Amino acid sequence: MPYPAKLQAIIDLFASLPEEERRENLIAYAEQAKKHEPRNGETFALEDVRKDEECTDTVGIFLKADPERRVHFKVTLGEKVQTLTKAMTSILCRGLDGCTLEEVLDLPSDFVPQIVGGQLVRIRSQTVFYVLTRMKTACKIYRDRLRTEA
Repeated sequence: MPYPAKLQAIIDLFASLPEEERRENLIAYAEQAKKHEPRNGETFALEDVRKDEECTDTVGIFLKADPERRVHFKVTLGEKVQTLTKAMTSILCRGLDGCTLEEVLDLPSDFVPQIVGGQLVRIRSQTVFYVLTRMKTACKIYRDRLRTEA
């Protein structure tokens, strides 16, 4: 299954990098996480803010959907959230922007090691998949809500 174009471009970039440059780029993405927070007055179709056991702090997933069911995510991260989670937040917000609900729900997670590298996946397995899981959950809840309204 091909990945969404924006996500594929990010995967290709990271897959081409040596380990040290990969980590530097992950840090650069982590530093951009605040750019993906909701703006004052912005409204969303779904807001899911909570602290889960597998994360060090509160994470908020905010989903917007347009009439074609294309989604746009914003994310808030608590102060204690790890750098890798921040990086994955930026990558996913950018890479999944404009995807359909179905594209997000059908997205396999096998691309994550291509971005973060096998060693970090082993060390931080819960962290690297956490935001993707939360985004998929938000899409499923929103899709189910649309079905009941129809």
